[in-house]
Amino acid sequence: MAFFFSRVNLFIFFHLLVATPIFSESSSSSHAISTTKFLDLAKDPQLFDWMVGIRRKIHENPELGYEEFQTSELIRVELDKLGISYKYPVAVTGVIGFIGTGLPPFVALRADMDALPMQELVEWEHKSKVPGKMHACGHDAHVAMLLGAAKILKEHENEIRGTVVLVFQPAEEGGAGAKKILDAGVLENMSAIFGLHIAPTFPIGEVAARAGPIFAGSGFFEATINGRGGHAAIPQHSIDPILAASNVIVSLQHIVSREANPLDSQVLTVGKFQGGGAFNVIPDSVTIGGTFRAFSKESFMQLRHRIEQVITGQAAVQRCNATVDFLDEEKPFFPPTVNNGDLHEFFQSVAGSLIGSNKVKDLQPLMGSEDFAFYQEVFPGYFFLLGMEDASVERLELPHSPYYKVNEDALPYGAALHASLATSYLLKLHQQVPVVEGKHHDEL
Repeated sequence: MAFFFSRVNLFIFFHLLVATPIFSESSSSSHAISTTKFLDLAKDPQLFDWMVGIRRKIHENPELGYEEFQTSELIRVELDKLGISYKYPVAVTGVIGFIGTGLPPFVALRADMDALPMQELVEWEHKSKVPGKMHACGHDAHVAMLLGAAKILKEHENEIRGTVVLVFQPAEEGGAGAKKILDAGVLENMSAIFGLHIAPTFPIGEVAARAGPIFAGSGFFEATINGRGGHAAIPQHSIDPILAASNVIVSLQHIVSREANPLDSQVLTVGKFQGGGAFNVIPDSVTIGGTFRAFSKESFMQLRHRIEQVITGQAAVQRCNATVDFLDEEKPFFPPTVNNGDLHEFFQSVAGSLIGSNKVKDLQPLMGSEDFAFYQEVFPGYFFLLGMEDASVERLELPHSPYYKVNEDALPYGAALHASLATSYLLKLHQQVPVVEGKHHDEL
């Protein structure tokens, strides 16, 4: 890439690094790290090409939640090459690595690994090789960036003031992999956790975040509406579940539009409608399903309550009966993603030093959800968006599109931000957390 260091400049740069450590305890800065050097290291052509190669291998072999066995193996192979210790398996396919002293304080960095059940429609050399599966949300890039950060951090491990915990997490797309990671008990005593998501709506080299709620809590529902099937020409001898389901869907839309406070953002969407297989047959039953979202647990639980009431009530009006399943085991409730206020100030400082304060943008809350929220319910967490848009090249599609693409020029920024946030926060905490010589953290 044109903006990366030339080989001559790289030689001079790394020569200077020998005499100038990345970390400087004599600095009066709160994070006391020359974070710009992390970005320079991440833009090294060799490291950049390495991250790109990893991302493309994962992209060619997408795996759904809790099926990320090849992805997990690739991660472990690279960690082994880097000499980074890890725990596996965690939450079926998860990998938890650590870099540093093995002593407190502990700061975690998270990357999700799973793909989506979609057919890729982008024609390129590294297109998905698995029919019906695609990395359409950038998780392949997230893994590559965290491995890039791991490579940088390992090369400066003796300067890390604590332990950086690498969380390669399965099943973010509805499978609550974060909750299973926590349930496994491998993230005890974390001081903080940081996560990111690449975004095609912000220019490359920019980040966006805010304190407080950034993503909504979300849940899913599925309902079966049972009637009595029969011939379409004599509907009086049947009980039509398709008509009942149609009335249910219209009534569900009234919950948000007529019952919710307009200042309390909520969403209820029916995305599934299955019933019947012939033009002239009234089926016995219809299945519908969808998602509902809100920024507070109170609003969420009220939505859930009313969804069940409306479905069963409207079905009864049409002489049908209905059962409602909120899929608590298969697709558990995701709490709202809420960024810690103190971490927001810290993030603005570190990111501003790395990329310039003018490239640290405010993010308006979004109705999407993120299972990173499970971590934030246990210890302080911070999640941000990393821009990858380059309008001069092409317009990028939004996540979950079969035409989704990743601008790989964003990879160095993600790797550098990961490394900067973790090491800066550890240094900030170093004077606050007692270090017990010779005692390692058993959970790692």
